Amino acid sequence: MASQHITALVNGRVMGDHGLRDGLAVLIQGEHILAVTRADDARVAQAERHDLEGRLLLPGFIDVQVNGGGGVLFNESPTVEALAAIAAAHRTFGTTGMLPTLITDTPEVMHAALNAVDEAIEQGVPGILGIHVEGPFLAPARKGIHNASLFRLPDADDVHALSSGRRGVVMLTLAPDQVSLDTIGQLSRAGVVVVAGHTAADHDTTRAALDAGVSGFTHLYNAMTPLGSRDPGVVGAALDDPHSWCGLIVDLHHVHPVSLRVAIAAKARGKSVLVTDAMPPVGSPDPTYILNGQTITARDGICQSDDGVLAGSALDMATGVRNLVHAVGLPLAEASRMASSYPAAWIGRDHVQGRIVAGQRADFAVMNDDLIVTETWIGGLHQVHGMH
Repeated sequence: MASQHITALVNGRVMGDHGLRDGLAVLIQGEHILAVTRADDARVAQAERHDLEGRLLLPGFIDVQVNGGGGVLFNESPTVEALAAIAAAHRTFGTTGMLPTLITDTPEVMHAALNAVDEAIEQGVPGILGIHVEGPFLAPARKGIHNASLFRLPDADDVHALSSGRRGVVMLTLAPDQVSLDTIGQLSRAGVVVVAGHTAADHDTTRAALDAGVSGFTHLYNAMTPLGSRDPGVVGAALDDPHSWCGLIVDLHHVHPVSLRVAIAAKARGKSVLVTDAMPPVGSPDPTYILNGQTITARDGICQSDDGVLAGSALDMATGVRNLVHAVGLPLAEASRMASSYPAAWIGRDHVQGRIVAGQRADFAVMNDDLIVTETWIGGLHQVHGMH
């Protein structure tokens, strides 16, 4: 029977829960990991062997903040075809699961994006796990590149649209100084992953929002009130809270490596998450794109408007992992977890993906010693990539 076909990934260094291990084989059956076993297991000899040639086998990366890629911006094309193109571009950098991210837009575009993600999941577009809606319920004082003329407060229709019968994860970035605690609680209880970002809130307002259902913070440090000696701000509340997750854009432009080290050290282990905030230049030869009618250009890995405002990033997850290791100084095992098991836990997918253990989806990033992705696997399906 075709369903009994087993593939054995052999001769790799496997990133397990406690770091890299040699001498193991990973058996794949269908979309899932059948077993992680010794290379001399009798089942390996019976399986179709795939030789990793000594490379690193990591859990596939999960990126909860992806605005675009492959020359496509989700806001400009809220369609299944656009989602497939964005996911394919990021897959070459090891991303096997993502939340395509819609930044502040009209209600019509938000509904189109929600429906496109539902349709993509129904069609089985590889890598689409849900949606991240970043805005429009944000604070004008911390708008970043967002179009503040479209900012508004959520109404009953918004709550219904975000929380009713969606096929995948729904993450929502909102400003706790703008949105009521009642609404935050209502969204959280309905299963929305509510996160704080683009906010001018003080510490106490943020703390109350955490108690009401906020689960984490969008691109920690950026577009929020900073940590001060007498005013802890949003950053202080985020670092002080042991239960929430913090997304970190590790492109070395959004956040200094020292500030990254401080945040990672302050947070409980498992609560710091690598994100890209990626824009269309990722996986595309074109460094420019249009956002809110402005031309944005990626120069030296920095996406900025003509007046110098950061507009997402040109970061991919593999580069983020390399930066965590080489610039921040993390062990590869922890950098790998920040890119896989920790984001999986944040969005409630850790029972399905994020680790290389029996029963999980067969989602992998294969890297060489330079931490360059050479292959990906999504649900047991293999793809070879050129060198990036």
